[in-house]
Amino acid sequence: MTRTSLLRRRVGVLLHPTALPGSVVCGALGASARSWIQALAENGIGLWQILPLSPPDGTGSPYSSPSSFAINPWLLDAKDLSDQGFLQSGDLQALPGAEAGCAEVDFSLADRRASCLARQLCRSWDQVSHSHHAAFERWRRDQSRWLQDHAAFMVLREEHEGLPWWKWPRELAVHDQNALGEWREAHQNRLLEQELLQWHLSRQWMRLRKLANELSVEILGDLPFYVARDSADVWSHRSLFSIAADGRLREQSGVPPDYFSETGQLWGTPVYRWSRHRSTGFRWWRDRLRRQWQLSDRLRLDHFRALASYWSVPGGDTTAMNGAWRRSPGRELLSCLRRDAGGLLPLVAEDLGVITPDVERLRDRFRLPGMKVLQFAFDGNPHNPYLPSNIHGTGWVVYPGTHDNPTSLGWWQRLDDDSRARFARCLNCPVEAPGWQLLELGLSSSAQLVVAPLQDLLHLDDAARFNTPGTVGGNWNWRLPVFDDSVAGALQGYGLRAEVWSRR
Repeated sequence: MTRTSLLRRRVGVLLHPTALPGSVVCGALGASARSWIQALAENGIGLWQILPLSPPDGTGSPYSSPSSFAINPWLLDAKDLSDQGFLQSGDLQALPGAEAGCAEVDFSLADRRASCLARQLCRSWDQVSHSHHAAFERWRRDQSRWLQDHAAFMVLREEHEGLPWWKWPRELAVHDQNALGEWREAHQNRLLEQELLQWHLSRQWMRLRKLANELSVEILGDLPFYVARDSADVWSHRSLFSIAADGRLREQSGVPPDYFSETGQLWGTPVYRWSRHRSTGFRWWRDRLRRQWQLSDRLRLDHFRALASYWSVPGGDTTAMNGAWRRSPGRELLSCLRRDAGGLLPLVAEDLGVITPDVERLRDRFRLPGMKVLQFAFDGNPHNPYLPSNIHGTGWVVYPGTHDNPTSLGWWQRLDDDSRARFARCLNCPVEAPGWQLLELGLSSSAQLVVAPLQDLLHLDDAARFNTPGTVGGNWNWRLPVFDDSVAGALQGYGLRAEVWSRR
């Protein structure tokens, strides 16, 4: 992405790949994803925003992943693999869920299907051409900083029936190289399965990236700030995190008590030992961003405010009340990342919530766009930073709502009468299609980028909501049933409104 393309006024759609239609069990990186990119381009929609591509946790969340570098194996398109000769005759029909057509993502079925696909790929590997073997070995070397540890972590976790790494035998839990070397010798095929999964996922995703680039569709990825306690990242780089060898958190992440929560939010992920990161020249962070920039043109950096200072809570606490603010070396880190990126830092700062001047200074120093969510705008406060009249300048990405919000129709259905009246006054007309009317406010703003969840373009209620923070179950599993006339019409209408506001 050039500076000109990053600054051009445009519109985008938020849709995670797991929600794509046309594939068994879970959205995948094959024909349906290619059709999606082509549909965006045909309608002048210049950006596709996704959530983290990383493998999800047991609840389906990609924000608490066992790996910061890997791609979710649920997304691997088996038909493309078969068409390209990587699977044997009959393999497709033998996959779990082969006769299914899941209206929602079935996490357990998706896991079983990915595991079976990994075994099939490994079994067929000897029949694959020498050129593919050579390409795999080159990729394997290029990704060596993370790939071996990721593969070992996934196999070890399965071998120990899903137990976290700190409950494995001690020599493996502490990442002892001699013990791991012996263990790897005895598990070569299973490790190859994991590595082949990741190679094919990278191949399929890079094919999509190439298509998107050819059609001038930017991909905006997403990067969680913290990483999961039970992850390959923490297991293989424990010294970089505030965690003991037995898995005890020395310090954990969260946010302090506020208007919405008397005890704050406790996230249970280890905070960074920033002194260790600084002493290594931030190598782990830089490797992480290099990998993610291979997958996306730009990244939304979640919880950006923690690069200025972060809320650190004692590891044994059960609420976030007794935490303290601690400084982060965000300026040093972002300077390193900017050099790695060639002088242009392709990030979007997730700066929602109560943001202090030091966070704003850090964001503005590196010329990063921030975020505005219009559903937050109508509380009656004339200084509300999300009110359209208070959005100044181009350095913003405006959303009606995000993946963590209700759909705009769901928001409207639960909105109180006073807020409804304020919204109508802002529009200067009756409210008839709240999602599209919120979107129109964003399109009319000076912001560089406007992004709409597909659910809002389709005027869907909260049955289509993707995630409700603070809840367990029922999240991350929504799928678009089919690419039909309603989807085509919504994208066409969005493109036409974008053209009216010179966003094409």
